[in-house]
Parts: sequence; C-alpha cells; structure tokens
Amino acid sequence: MSWHLFAVFFASTFFISATPGPNMLLAFQYGMNYGVKRTLWTLAGLSLGLFVLLLSTLLGLDVISRQSPWLLTIIKAVGAAYLIYLGISSWRDAGDGSLMSDAKELSAEVAADYAATTDGLPTPQPRSLSSAATKIAPSNTTLFRTGVWVSLSNPKAILFFAAFFPKFINFSAPLWPQYVLLTIGLFLSETIWQIVYTLGGKKLASWLDVGNRLAWLNRGCGVIFIIIAAALLAEVINSFIA
Repeated sequence: MSWHLFAVFFASTFFISATPGPNMLLAFQYGMNYGVKRTLWTLAGLSLGLFVLLLSTLLGLDVISRQSPWLLTIIKAVGAAYLIYLGISSWRDAGDGSLMSDAKELSAEVAADYAATTDGLPTPQPRSLSSAATKIAPSNTTLFRTGVWVSLSNPKAILFFAAFFPKFINFSAPLWPQYVLLTIGLFLSETIWQIVYTLGGKKLASWLDVGNRLAWLNRGCGVIFIIIAAALLAEVINSFIA
C-alpha cells in the first residue's frame, strides 16, 4: 500500500467515523452521564469489539484472496452495491433526527437489550440527558462490558469492512503489513472521534444541529460511499476486460 493510498483511506475513515453511529452515540451518552474518566472503560470496550469485527473481516479476506480469487471479485461487486445503498440511504435520511434524540434512542435500546442478555447481572442505568443524578452507578467492568456488547452487536460492521477495505488493499503484495496500516488508520480515526464525542457533550450536539450541519455530514459520508463504490466497480470491470 502506498502512502498516498493510505492517506486517502485515513481521510475517508476519519470523515465517516465523525457520523454518529452506535459507538459514537454511546460515547456521547456515557460521557455526559458518567464523566470522561469513567467513560474511558466504555471506549476500551468499544475498541475491543471493533478489533474483533475487523480481525474477523481481514482474516476472511486473507483466506479468500489466496484460495478463491474469483470470490474476491464477487465480494468487491457486492460490496460496491452495498456502499451505493449506504450512500443513497445516508443522503436520503440525512435530515432525520438529531444527536440528542439518537442518543436517547440508543440508550433505551442498550438498557433493554443488554438487560435481557445479562441474566441478573448489574446493568448500566444511564440517566436521561437532562437529569442531574444517576439512578445506579455502573461499575467499570459493566461500562467496559457494555462497550464490547454494543460494538459486537453491530454485525453490519463486518459487511461494511468487507465492502470498504478491498479498494485499499493490493492483494498481489504482502497483505499483513497492509492490514496493520489499515487497522492503525481505522482505530486512530475511531479513537479521535470517540474522545471528541465523549468530551463534546451538549456543545457538540448543539453545534451539529445548527444549520443542518449533521445532515450535511451524513450526506458527505454518502458521497464518499458512492465514490468508493464506483472505484470498486471500475476494478471489477477491469478484471473482466483484462
């Protein structure tokens, strides 16, 4: 992988990571509820879950590239279609909701789904975004476990990685050095924005909700998805022409 290609990858993931997905919303919610120091346990859990999903994807791509190159071409084509779908959805739904409302919705889902899977274990009870007190202060272990659970409960991340990463991988060159660079780039982008969401709180939410900034951020990500998809489709077409 050239440094130019890595720079494009990092810029793309940095911009995409800025959008408030489940991981970012959890960091935002818990940063307001429990403070930055306690939320670091949740960020560690989110990172571990993300690493498991990313490693699973890269191992799968490694095996496929060596044993079934034709299947890799199919993955690129399907991945391009998925990225186009994400791009259109991001643009179409860009104006729906706000950071505050999305965070409240995620908090309710986490409280309900996580409680159903812990069988009597203490679960985090985050207060509402406007409350001044926490009903039950979760332990650091619970905060970490919640982060892992939220990250792993997003299986679409594997589909996204499988669709997004092949454009930035040279499968004719040694793969694992490239995997290390891609992992570093992705984690750097995710970590920076998780910290921003944790520290930002209401100021970040207020800034994003002014002048449809959040909507345009989502639309920008939609454009990136479609550009990457077009590049993947070009590779697929060239592989048939060559």
